Amino acid sequence: MQADLSPVIAATAQWLTHAYPASGGALASAFCEVQARQAVTVAARLRYPTAMDAALMGMAGPGGSARLDWITGADGNPATDPDVDAWRTWVDEVVASWAACLLTDPELAALAVAALADGGSTSGTPSGTPVEFRRLLAPDDRDRRAAALLRHPDLVAPVAELHHAQLVDRLGPGRSLVA
Repeated sequence: MQADLSPVIAATAQWLTHAYPASGGALASAFCEVQARQAVTVAARLRYPTAMDAALMGMAGPGGSARLDWITGADGNPATDPDVDAWRTWVDEVVASWAACLLTDPELAALAVAALADGGSTSGTPSGTPVEFRRLLAPDDRDRRAAALLRHPDLVAPVAELHHAQLVDRLGPGRSLVA
């Protein structure tokens, strides 16, 4: 099932790391990308908890990055070659917003990973163990420095606030992730 969400996860993580890049070279970029990918993976699994949800998203498409680009001011320089930015069509705004929430709120991130570990995985088996998402849940100093922009609550607030209430509702007590 993870393969069905992989284009959305890859594109949305790429969008986050483009919008909130790492500083400090190639290693910092890699640490930032891992954190973004972990947050996006959790968010995507929460957003599309069943195989049917993922299939419907695959048919309808995730929506693209246009609104996110506008909010962050990244829409000013369109590419001359549309194929260069084709990946942006696979960005899911809700997943990006939820990932931003998870990156800036450790308690919410812990709740989200716990929800996956309790059976919210789309594969039908428990997944989302804390070890799998260590850089999201327990970033060390190197991780924090690498993703300083990505984890800065004030900087990502415009994106995080878009769908924060939906995420809190999804993780609320008594909510089942799998229908």
